[in-house]
This record gives sequence, C-alpha cells and structure tokens, in this order.
Amino acid sequence: EVCWKLLLSLLWCLNAPVNLIHKISTHRCKRMSATLNNPFQNIVEPLSPEVPSLKFFNLLKLRDPRYERLPFSIRVLLESAIRNCDEFLVKSSDVENILNWQQTQTQSVEVPFRPARVILQDFTGVPAVVDFAAMRDAVMKLGGDPEKINPVCPADLVIDHSIQVDFNRKSDSLQKNQDLEFDRNKERFQFLKWGSKAFKNMRIIPPGSGIVHQVNLEYLARVVFNHHGFFYPDSLVGTDSHTTMIDGLGVLGWGKTVTFTVHASS
Repeated sequence: EVCWKLLLSLLWCLNAPVNLIHKISTHRCKRMSATLNNPFQNIVEPLSPEVPSLKFFNLLKLRDPRYERLPFSIRVLLESAIRNCDEFLVKSSDVENILNWQQTQTQSVEVPFRPARVILQDFTGVPAVVDFAAMRDAVMKLGGDPEKINPVCPADLVIDHSIQVDFNRKSDSLQKNQDLEFDRNKERFQFLKWGSKAFKNMRIIPPGSGIVHQVNLEYLARVVFNHHGFFYPDSLVGTDSHTTMIDGLGVLGWGKTVTFTVHASS
C-alpha cells in the first residue's frame, strides 16, 4: 500500500498527467487479482494427476496451428505472455502478436516480456542495490514498512568486475590480487553483504567465485522454475552481451553491453 502511495506521490510531484496517475492507481486493483483474471486459465493443468497442486500452462491446449510453427525461443516468449496476461500490462492482443510471429517478425511490433530472472555483475548491479536502498529509505520516511521493497523479478548479482591484475607470473598472484580487491572495495562489499541479507528475491555471489557467465552456466541456471506451484521455463535478461551464452543450456537469455563515451578536453 505504501509503495503505491509513494509512486503516486512522486508522479504528482513531477506534474504527471492526471490520466496517467488514474491509470496506474486503477491498475493496482487489477494486478491484485491478475492470476484469477487471466483469460488463459483454461489451459492450466497439473503436471501429474497424482499431484494436482503442481501446475503449468499447457500451450498445446491452445490448439492453434501457429504454435507448432514457432521457434523454441518464441515459444518461451509466448508462455511468459500467457502466464502473465492480465489485460493491462500484458494483453490478449500481445499473445496474438507472438502467435503471429511469422508475419510480425519483420514488423516493428513490441511484445511484453517478463523474464524468469535477472542477472547482474557488480559494475551495473551496485547502482541497482543503491536504488532499492534509497526506495526503502523513502518508504520508511513515509511511515511504511521498508522490508516490503524487494525486486519483483528474482535477481542474481555476481561480483566479478572488481578485480585487477597487480601481480602476475607467481604462484601466489591470484591470492594477492584478491587481497587487494577486498582492500580496495571494502565499503562496496560491505554494502552488498548487507543487501544480500536485507532483500528478498536477490542473491549476491561473492568475489572470487568466478566470472558471471561461468557462474550463470554452472550454478545459477534453473532451466525450469517452480514458483508457488507453477512450473515455467527459465529465462533471463542481463547487463552484459555475453549473457546469451546461457542459450547453450536451452535457456532463453538476452544481454546488453553497457558503453560509456568519454569526452576529453584539450
């Protein structure tokens, strides 16, 4: 409740259009019962008759010939859209656009996608944790419960962009470099250590565990998610162009390289 009030208060202070504020406030009520209002509830079925509490959205029940012609990656997009369809953020028309992939793939058509998880490295992940901490501080000042501020989408933050090579060609080079890494980044690591305990839905992998993509492939990938008894494919977005290495496990992943332009003056 306080989070919604905070959002609406910020929009009001920023002189946002009244119709936008009204749309967001009415969306709050819609999202609370999104699962019950999902128009595709009829294709939900149990994984096994013996365990009816474990369910999934069976896309074959769509009985749509277009589904059979979709590539695997587009089927993952389709499942996500169907599972999260609430006729507000994700609409039935979005599902139709994905089913019509044979035609829409060459058109400028946007489709919503809520990945199963997000992967970050400390270069871009630290600012995200700072933002969450700032939001908790704002909610506490409004008299709310700051512990309600957590990532909606599960997030994994791998600390691997802090190490530098000061020592090399010696048997103890790795240990010396890691010791310097901890010394240089003590304040950042203490903050991330707090974040790993304070936030739900966020896991922080400590330094020295390996590079983010190796850890993602060997440890973080779920392949299949189980959330409150619903099973669905693993998928993710990341802040690095190499995130797509996870595709080798059959996990749909997108990544983006963060680029900085430095302007020097003479």
